[in-house]
Amino acid sequence: MDNISVFAAFAAGMLSFLSPCVFPLIPAYVSHLTGSSFQDGKLVVHRGKLIVQSLSFIVGFSLVFIAMGASASFIGRFFAQERDLIQKISGLLIIVFGLQMAGLLNLRLLMSGKTWEIKTNRSRGAIRSLLTGVAFSAGWSPCVGLALSSILLLAGSAETLWNGIGLLAVYSLGLGVPFLLISWLLTYSLQFMKKMNRWIPLLSKLNGCLLIGLGFLLFTGQLQKISAWLSQYTIWEINF
Repeated sequence: MDNISVFAAFAAGMLSFLSPCVFPLIPAYVSHLTGSSFQDGKLVVHRGKLIVQSLSFIVGFSLVFIAMGASASFIGRFFAQERDLIQKISGLLIIVFGLQMAGLLNLRLLMSGKTWEIKTNRSRGAIRSLLTGVAFSAGWSPCVGLALSSILLLAGSAETLWNGIGLLAVYSLGLGVPFLLISWLLTYSLQFMKKMNRWIPLLSKLNGCLLIGLGFLLFTGQLQKISAWLSQYTIWEINF
């Protein structure tokens, strides 16, 4: 799995987390998962319970995303003889998604999507948190869907099934690591969330630019060439 794809998948995951559809709602997500509440400007919950519930939630949406990656790669293998055409089509679509996310396009079709509704329930356990993660991944909001769809297109044009699975695992990692970190920080203070919200529109545009660049490299066939050149100057390489 080439280094640029790995970087793009992880960055897309992190920027998806920092999107207007997800980041401002993190306190509500964490409160729902743990059954806790905010007092004196911080989340009041046992940190051990917080870690277990957050990890279960992350595993839940990761399983679905990885399964999507496997499916995309499996379908792509049937069209291996048309890989050049698939890469060009995928590249164009990723560019469109990037333009939409950067605010340079406004296609209503790409803004339609499901939302995750928080329901009150007294049952709080690791299994429930895992299922909540599954529900979250199945009903992602539009701006997360654009980044995820782009990585799925990249997975569909990958050479092997494991490459596609690996890309979505890295994407899930990029989404899960900051979720775990922010969940932990919420037990200390909620103030940093207000400060971070100021940067959300800029980060959304940055995500769009990332996808535009990724789509252009995939469309022109330069993605693998640049990755091969960069691999000469790295001390490690991820292989699947």
